[in-house]
Amino acid sequence: MTLTAIDWIVVAAYGALTLAIGLRLARRAGRSVEDFFVAGRSLPWWIAGTSIAATWFASDAPLATAALVRRQGVFGNWLWWYEAAGILMLTFFYARLWRRAGILTDAEMIELRYGGAPARILRAFSAIYQGLLKNAVVMGWVMLAMVKFAEVLLGWDAALTLTVCVSLALVYTVASGLWGVVVTDVLQFVAGMLGSITLAGIVLARFGGPTAMAAAIREAPAAPAGALDLMPSATGASSLEFLSFLCLILILWMRSGQGDGYVAQRLFATRDERQSVMASLWFAFAGTVLLTWPWIVAGLGSLLVFPAGPGADPALMADPELAYPMMIRELMPTGLRGLMVATFLAAFMSTMDTHLCWGASYMVNDVYRRFVKRDGSERHYVAASRVAVVGLAVLAAFVAWQMESIQRGWIYIIELTAGVAVVWLLRWYWWRVNAWAEIAAMAGSVVLANGRALLSAVQAAIPLPASVLDMAATFYAPEMDLVRAVVILVTCTLLWLIVIRFTSPEKDDVLDRFHRRVRPGGWWDPVAARTGVVSSDPPAARMWTGFVLGGMFVYGSLLGVGCLLTGRAGVGLLLLGVSMAAAVATVRLADRDTAPAPRTPPTSPPPGKSV
Repeated sequence: MTLTAIDWIVVAAYGALTLAIGLRLARRAGRSVEDFFVAGRSLPWWIAGTSIAATWFASDAPLATAALVRRQGVFGNWLWWYEAAGILMLTFFYARLWRRAGILTDAEMIELRYGGAPARILRAFSAIYQGLLKNAVVMGWVMLAMVKFAEVLLGWDAALTLTVCVSLALVYTVASGLWGVVVTDVLQFVAGMLGSITLAGIVLARFGGPTAMAAAIREAPAAPAGALDLMPSATGASSLEFLSFLCLILILWMRSGQGDGYVAQRLFATRDERQSVMASLWFAFAGTVLLTWPWIVAGLGSLLVFPAGPGADPALMADPELAYPMMIRELMPTGLRGLMVATFLAAFMSTMDTHLCWGASYMVNDVYRRFVKRDGSERHYVAASRVAVVGLAVLAAFVAWQMESIQRGWIYIIELTAGVAVVWLLRWYWWRVNAWAEIAAMAGSVVLANGRALLSAVQAAIPLPASVLDMAATFYAPEMDLVRAVVILVTCTLLWLIVIRFTSPEKDDVLDRFHRRVRPGGWWDPVAARTGVVSSDPPAARMWTGFVLGGMFVYGSLLGVGCLLTGRAGVGLLLLGVSMAAAVATVRLADRDTAPAPRTPPTSPPPGKSV
């Protein structure tokens, strides 16, 4: 499809505005590494939270969401809906702790929490694990989504798409660091929401509104069974999906509850503890509720516009992730197509710039500055950060070139991080967790997530029994994806608990230093007795109350809007009423338990020093 002149004007205007913002902020970001990576720790909650949500709204998300609807129905989106509970855990239990730590990256926290050679090794490994391995996979699927989008709407090949899009993202990320990222993220969030809501509105209008569209989908012979179900069934053909759903409930807060990566980076960058908590709460709502349903509506509409069965588009049948751009091509008029191209460009850039900036922070702060060049100037490290951004972009483009499925990338990241979930949660609240425990959990997770490839390598050298190969084939089958994630979580948790039993705790001076700075609650009694420092957290009962109320707020909104959009208005309105009441209580509780202006947090260590 060739866009018209009006469409291209819309796209060009958006691109020019984004680049102008990034270049305008270049001088501010160049003052220091702290300015480049955490925006001088001055962000208000609404910018930080919107920036996180905009990063979640990557170019892969609409494509993968629509594909989940076509394959499994609406409930397939629990593949990422479950993370809202983890974000709420972050809001009430960990956001304050991250802000008090006063660090540049979550890998830097390792040498604040642990000491000695194991901490140094773990910090370097974690930086490479997070900043290169995990980060490259995430950026790879984001680029893959943009390749698929451009193939359908613009007729571009992969090389041209990657060249154009990566170049745009690089210009202002290299120039302005996190300052440019967060400011343009607000613009990109607004543009993305406007485009996706417009498409969803056109879909609903075409089929006569939510009730009429829901009735048509129920009668469509090619639609998946239970396409409109918001929760999977415990019986029948979808029983395996229900088992997977239970597995997700088990790991929801364990995997994402403490926050890490770019989410933690935004919390470091907020003005104070109160701003970090409110940023996390806003992200939970905006990322889960506001972004979700427009994509799902487009996916539901695609079941009627492009039904499966005889005569179906063979490209769509082979790759359901093409459904979303095909809906744009089919339904959007001139001018609005340009808006959608700008929307996807916004989604792509908001994610790419974040991951480039975040990944570079590991490479510079936790590898280069910590282990290679310890006495450079701030300008030197800012220049090194810009070089790291370019290198990460090239690596991500290579990964995208090798990748075929966005959803498979999502599953891989869930498995890759499942094993470290519990140790990451407890390292803040239990003094006995040591560096060796975290190393064991991380190594076990990497091995189990890549078990199929490792077995193939072993089989090439040493023939394995057929029974072992059969068990491995069953365990690594696609239908076992989420069950496998729970097995990885449980196995690695047992592994690191055993490691703790046979290794020494961290030294007293290391534990005391961490406790004085972060002032955590939980099981720190021996350390608190030595330091005399009282926890700055509210009582555990209030934090759990906030978590429960927050869950009623976010999931009530999510399911309430879902009922309205699938023809169940009465239930939907009831759920929204409960959600709004819970929202008021949640915000009041979060605001009550956070001081608006705590003492100034300590800054990152001088070059060459451990935290």
